[in-house]
Amino acid sequence: MDDGAARFLRCPRGHRFDAARQGYFNLLTGRGTEFESDTAAMVQARVDFLGGGHFQPLANAVSSAAESFAGNLPLVLDVGAGTGYYLKALQERVSVSASVALDISKYALRRSAKELPDALCLVCDVWRPLPVADQRVDLLLNIFAPRNVPEFARVCSDRAVALVVTPLPHHLREIAELAGLLGIRPGKATEVATSMAEFFDVIEVRRVEFGMRLSPIDVRNVAAMGPAGHHTLRIDVDSLPPTSDVTAAFTVQVFQKRAHTS
Repeated sequence: MDDGAARFLRCPRGHRFDAARQGYFNLLTGRGTEFESDTAAMVQARVDFLGGGHFQPLANAVSSAAESFAGNLPLVLDVGAGTGYYLKALQERVSVSASVALDISKYALRRSAKELPDALCLVCDVWRPLPVADQRVDLLLNIFAPRNVPEFARVCSDRAVALVVTPLPHHLREIAELAGLLGIRPGKATEVATSMAEFFDVIEVRRVEFGMRLSPIDVRNVAAMGPAGHHTLRIDVDSLPPTSDVTAAFTVQVFQKRAHTS
C-alpha cells in the first residue's frame, strides 16, 4: 500500500486497488458479488441505534473476552465489521498494533474508515478467499456475520482466538412480530460450534443478556439495521408507546485455533 496522496493496494497477481475518497478499498471486481449488502439506509439506522449506546453491554463483553484470552494483539481481523462499532470498542480497551475491517457493504465501510482511521477497511465477499496472508491474524471477530471457516483457519495463526457472536432465540422477542424480524433458530450457537470444530476448539461460551428501553425511533432503527431492513418496514412509530422494554440476548463463543490446521 502506498501511503502518499494516491493510496493503493496491490495483490500478488498485480491488480491495483485505489482507495476511495472515504478511505476504504473496494476489492469487489468484475461482477462484484451475488449477495445483498446493507444499504445506506440500513447503515444509517445502525449508526443511529448503536450511537444511543443500546448495545454497549455487548461491546463490553466482546472486549472483555478479547482481553481475557488474547492479550496484546499484533493483528485483529473483523469479518463483517459493519460500521466498526465493536472493533473500535475493542481498540479502546486492548492494545492492538494493526486491524483489518472486512464487510460486503461499501456504505458500512465508509463509516468504519471514519471511525477507525488506522484500520485497513476492505469491501469484499467473505465467501471468497480473504485478502489476508496465511497465519497472520491473532484475533478474529465475527459478529452477526457469515463464517467462512476454512478461510478463518487459513488466516489465523496457531492458537489464535476467534470470537463469534450470535443472537439467542429470544433476542428482541418483544418487538419481533411488530418489526417483521426474522426468527432465530434454537440451537444456533451449537450449529456455530459444529461448523468451527474442524479447525477450532471452544474454550469458553459467554451468555450476554440485558434489557433496553427503546423509543419508537429506536424500535424502527433496530429493525431497519438488520436483515429486515432489506424489505419494506411498515412500523407506525406514532402508534408505539413512548418507551418499549426489550430484551437483548446473545452468545459470545470463544474459539482457539488448533495448531497446524490451516
